[in-house]
Amino acid sequence: MAAAVNSSINYKAGGNGDDHVEQVRNQQVLARDYISAIPEESDMYFNTSTIKLKVPAGEEFKGSVLLKNLYLSCDPYTRGVKQSDSATTKQDRIVFFSPDSPIVGYGVSKVVDSQHPEFKAGDLVWGITKWEEYTLITNMESFFKINHTDVPLSYYTGLLGMPGMTAYAGFYEVCNPKKGEYVYISSAFGAVGQIVGQFAKLMGCYVVGSAGSQEKVDKLKNKFGFDEAFNYKEEPDLNAALKRYFPEGIDIYFENVGGKMLDAVLLNMRLHGRIAVCGMISQYNYEQHEGITNLMHLIYKRIRMEGFFVFDFYHLYPKFLDLVVPYIKEGKITYVEDIVEGLENGPASLVRLFSGRNAGKGVVAVARE
Repeated sequence: MAAAVNSSINYKAGGNGDDHVEQVRNQQVLARDYISAIPEESDMYFNTSTIKLKVPAGEEFKGSVLLKNLYLSCDPYTRGVKQSDSATTKQDRIVFFSPDSPIVGYGVSKVVDSQHPEFKAGDLVWGITKWEEYTLITNMESFFKINHTDVPLSYYTGLLGMPGMTAYAGFYEVCNPKKGEYVYISSAFGAVGQIVGQFAKLMGCYVVGSAGSQEKVDKLKNKFGFDEAFNYKEEPDLNAALKRYFPEGIDIYFENVGGKMLDAVLLNMRLHGRIAVCGMISQYNYEQHEGITNLMHLIYKRIRMEGFFVFDFYHLYPKFLDLVVPYIKEGKITYVEDIVEGLENGPASLVRLFSGRNAGKGVVAVARE
């Protein structure tokens, strides 16, 4: 489900009867170009424009909504993809943006003005927006109305938004888990991994996660309730490490890393194991991806390995909320956010995500309603 986000906010009223509509500042974070490697703050820059607090008149804006962005999500896909990149399609990628245009990503927003029959001023929504104070959306397909406001709104950038739905779809729908199974999650401290681990524990599974620092390993065990966790950077032999934590093998592997990690996991899967391929962050910056040498184990052990996109499961969002909102209210799920205040601190927060220095789900608080 791709969002159609208006690429220009500098429209003219042109005699549409809105000459006296309030015009306000609109700060933006723009990308200098497609960020193909680990992002740096210098890859982004700030721009200040103005915008009128009303959806423009005209047939082309029918169904459009003007949003005030409250919280923006820092995620690996935020680097984006060039609109002109012929090797990619909207089915392959989450977001597209052009050089010298605002970064695109998930966010929580408040409706300021609407020409859409299902959204009205004052509604709270989450979906794909832009890194700016106000965004004009011409297609609301990717947006969900927020009805549960008795939980933190920022949770809809993570636990109750796309990462939470990703964890839910990958674990419950793709992996088809059973009580007592052995579950391994790579990049387990990430926004998706920490939720998957807690879902697995709530189901009565044995859960092990890997992360990139001892601090994160300790939090996985002591804060998120994982049975075990290890620092993959301190393991010279990943195969040996997995055999140590899974002497009887792995039933479910939630894949976030790829490369050498996937190769080692294949050696340690149990008969009829399942692998949900959510991401492969170790491979994102390689032009030539690392080869996998142990794929024959898919046959030997009758393993089902399936890649998935969360978009294919958004029709289950109400079912997801019915499960997760009570967990939150009953204190059965722990969730950690790394919130920075102000759009001006967004680039630094995004950079921290790729350097592994994030202390939780990266969130930029643009406004508090």
